[in-house]
Amino acid sequence: MALNVVIMAAGKGTRMKSALPKVLHRLAGTSLLQHVLQAASALGAARTVVVTGHGAEAVEAAAAASGAVFVRQMPQQGTGHAVQQALPALDDANPVTLVLNGDVPLIRPETLQALVQACGGRALALLTVDLPDASGYGRIVRDGSGGVAAIVEHRDATPAQRAITEVYTGFLAAPTGWLRKWVADLGNDNAQGEYYLTDVVAMAVAAGVPVATAAAGSETEVLGVNSPAQLAELERRLQRQQAQVLMEAGVRLADPARFDLRGRLDCGRDVEIDVGCIFEGRVRLADGVRVGAHCVIRDAVVEAGAVIHPYTHIEGAQVGPGALIGPYARLRPGAELGPQVHIGNFVEVKNSTLAAGAKANHLAYLGDATVGERVNFGAGSITANYDGANKHRTVIGDDVHVGSNCVLIAPVTLGAGATVGGGSTIGRDAPAGQLTVARARQATVPGWKRPVKGR
Repeated sequence: MALNVVIMAAGKGTRMKSALPKVLHRLAGTSLLQHVLQAASALGAARTVVVTGHGAEAVEAAAAASGAVFVRQMPQQGTGHAVQQALPALDDANPVTLVLNGDVPLIRPETLQALVQACGGRALALLTVDLPDASGYGRIVRDGSGGVAAIVEHRDATPAQRAITEVYTGFLAAPTGWLRKWVADLGNDNAQGEYYLTDVVAMAVAAGVPVATAAAGSETEVLGVNSPAQLAELERRLQRQQAQVLMEAGVRLADPARFDLRGRLDCGRDVEIDVGCIFEGRVRLADGVRVGAHCVIRDAVVEAGAVIHPYTHIEGAQVGPGALIGPYARLRPGAELGPQVHIGNFVEVKNSTLAAGAKANHLAYLGDATVGERVNFGAGSITANYDGANKHRTVIGDDVHVGSNCVLIAPVTLGAGATVGGGSTIGRDAPAGQLTVARARQATVPGWKRPVKGR
């Protein structure tokens, strides 16, 4: 069924106490609004209208790639007023209009689809949920036959109405033509002087339009964000859900309460993840990968049997099968490590390829380098890849041994089987199979005395 979607995203979010518009605060690495846009996209909406207000330019810029149409609500005078601003942008060829909230990020597409089906282009459909503590929510007031008679906002409810636990979640689907008429006729005769979208329920009843309900699958998917505390609570709920899905697929998490996924994580069999790890963007861990505590891995592929030791940071890199990385290592974008590569503590690799069996085990930097098989790159050694204006590449052949505390000044090539003596600064190519040393001759100065402070 062709569908309009209206997303209300105009609120300031005063309780967030932030200069950032509320809908741009992040949940699992993605803005609240983007979560809702993704849910709308999953429904195949023909037109999506986002109502902006506070921080409108920033919100519209952040959501520009979604293809949504933007309208502004200035000033903000309630939910009904927000939808009034969206009316000119609706397509009457779409028989159903779905209204969503930009600060309720975990709504599932399946739940929204059920709401659209309950509407069917003929009924006003409300998404409801039962809450033990319904404070702040509009109550669903039913008539003697069990039909929906009205929604009463919490601040306007009587004590008897506040005892109702079935509440309106802020999501509805309505026939587009009827929604136009009802929203245009809204008044603001209430405690806040605002235009309540919920007043369309009484209008539907008066017009003889059926009022249907669909139930949310859980409280979590309809929880909104109004404060940093609520955002943190929702973050933990979402992370626990994601951890549960991974564990059901066989991933072994040391503690699901200390796990964060801010993107997509695909895992093979027998993957183990220790506490405090963060996965961002798109990450793939192949069979038998072990990730130590407190690692951060972003947009990376880790092949089978690799071990990522604790406190390692990996971004935009590929780790080969059986590799050993860390602890305290950093792989930056463009790092491609072959099978059985070892990258040890306090080693940084950037835009470099390391072939099978290469090792850099201690306190080293490899930037813009091509490293052959079985290379041993000594502690404290670096590739000096930047001349102040341009980056240059270092090529290290198979079976090269680079001693400790060496500087390889790119562009430079070390031939296969070459050895570079410790402490050397290499600015010219080193021939294959030979020892190259570039350092001052050691000297001892007889009779030299260390300076003494004057009294």
